[in-house]
Amino acid sequence: MFRYFESLVDPYAAYDEPDAPPRRLWSFLRAYSRPFLRIFALAALLSVLVAAVELGLIFYMGRVVDLLATASPATVWDAHGVELLAIAGFILILRPVLQALDVLVLNNAILPNYGTLFRWRAHRHVLRQSVGWFENDFAGRIANRIMQAPPAAGEAVFQIFDALTFSIAYLVGAAFLLAEADLRLALPLLVWFALYGLLVVWTVRRVGPASKASSDARSMTTGRVVDAYANIQSVKLFAHHDREIDYAREAIEETRRTFAYEMRIFTLMDIALVVLNGALIVGVVGWAVALWSQGNASVGVVAAATALTLRLNAMTGWIMWAVSTFFRSLGVVAEGMETIAQPITLRDAPDAAPLRLTAGRIEAVDLTHHYGREAGGLDHIGFVVQPGEKIGLVGRSGVGKSTVVKLLLRFYDAEGGRIEIDGQDIARVTQDSLRAQIGMVQQDSSLLHRSVRDNILYGRPDAPEADMIAAARRAEAHDFIQDLIDPDGRRGYDAHVGERGVKLSGGQRQRIALARVMLKDAPILVLDEATSALDSEVEAAIQETLYGMMAGKTVIAIAHRLSTIARMDRILVLEKGRIAEEGSHQELLDRGGLYAGFWARQSGGFLGTGAPSGAEAAE
Repeated sequence: MFRYFESLVDPYAAYDEPDAPPRRLWSFLRAYSRPFLRIFALAALLSVLVAAVELGLIFYMGRVVDLLATASPATVWDAHGVELLAIAGFILILRPVLQALDVLVLNNAILPNYGTLFRWRAHRHVLRQSVGWFENDFAGRIANRIMQAPPAAGEAVFQIFDALTFSIAYLVGAAFLLAEADLRLALPLLVWFALYGLLVVWTVRRVGPASKASSDARSMTTGRVVDAYANIQSVKLFAHHDREIDYAREAIEETRRTFAYEMRIFTLMDIALVVLNGALIVGVVGWAVALWSQGNASVGVVAAATALTLRLNAMTGWIMWAVSTFFRSLGVVAEGMETIAQPITLRDAPDAAPLRLTAGRIEAVDLTHHYGREAGGLDHIGFVVQPGEKIGLVGRSGVGKSTVVKLLLRFYDAEGGRIEIDGQDIARVTQDSLRAQIGMVQQDSSLLHRSVRDNILYGRPDAPEADMIAAARRAEAHDFIQDLIDPDGRRGYDAHVGERGVKLSGGQRQRIALARVMLKDAPILVLDEATSALDSEVEAAIQETLYGMMAGKTVIAIAHRLSTIARMDRILVLEKGRIAEEGSHQELLDRGGLYAGFWARQSGGFLGTGAPSGAEAAE
């Protein structure tokens, strides 16, 4: 039974992924709710039927009171026994069935699947964002919004069908039934309903913005706390424990302040509600007693009106809380939309085709990129890397070396010019096919919080175990992997490496990253300080492996340790976003320019960042 209702909607069903989701709240929720529209209609119908049954029972109890007050027990049983048994059967059998259907649709068909669909689609959308998009926000805040918004949306849906639809049907039905008994009995209810509506409007206008502010503050707190945890080594290294405590306290205090304001609204609402409910009880019950004393109402009408009023009195707090929870949940969703509904700015072209890599020739044509600023980045550079050629990129920090790589991988779209691979503009091919042809080892080789095996196989998930181990051996990683053991007792290739590989040394992370790229075996290879985290002995062992791995590939290598790129076919020296020098290692030394100055003053093979030497200044 449960599986039937849980499978009425498939949260993972295929759908058209928009590059620009709706930015308005209701349009956004409607797009996510489309698979549930029929289930929503059924839930609304069942909620109305449950309300009608509850009202019917209250007024039938009034009829029972009248029967008992006007006839003897024997007479009542003889005249109405079948009716009473039928009602008893309805209460014992049909009413539970109706209630069961109502909760099964809501609790089992809607709630688990709605939140899952919301989170699944939100996560898919966020993963499509560019690297630059992630660089402009806290990972903790993004994750917090992805985690908070779906249950908030589910809570809003729950309140619609569990409380709002039920309560509206109940109030309308109550007014109708009181009017049926005596039109004057409906008047106090209608007056109360108008005042109650004003209170709801007052609450909703305030609780929505207050809830969004509170949710924003919680996300900011999460972002700051996660930032400290993710950089705990820096916090400890610089002894900034107290500074981080104060930094977090600002956000925590803002969270407390915004939440306190939100609670003030609910307190005022509760006080006003008690006053209104008192007026409702006195108005309806008092009027019913007055009508009874005048002979215009039976005892059963007074009993039914009293029961109905007390039921409404008990319900109003729940209804108000449901309404406020509904709009508070919408506030959380609205805050989450600031992340989830952002459009995808770096997209495949409408006619994008997979990259057809035939030789591996790379050409940059008038390439310009300043990250939206007036300075920094690249300024109208052009170069060609022939198939199988190996070039090095050299220059001081910030001259644009990494920008070349990011544009080649299309982490950003170039602001001007283009990059072509085998004559194909990379902006006109699919991003996945482009990156599938490029292997890259970065200076900061972060790993996934998974097993060593999973991290190496990330390069080629379908690779056999033997190939995976062979790649680890080539990267000089197999021996230390064999000795790994994590806190859960998993060993070797099954050991988990911690968040971003924190449980491994920098050199161990780098060697696993090298193994991953070796396993991928892409025809274009990018090395960004690939051996910077390795000690000299391990680097010397891996250097020959790296040069062997480069055989037959088109290679772009970035290095401050110039000895690692001295064997490149050609070296490009970047200065102020332009190519200042170009040639082989020996040619550049003979020229006596920037590169020669870098080589002369490096210590241990590292490129300095000081002022240029006399030879450099002459350039």
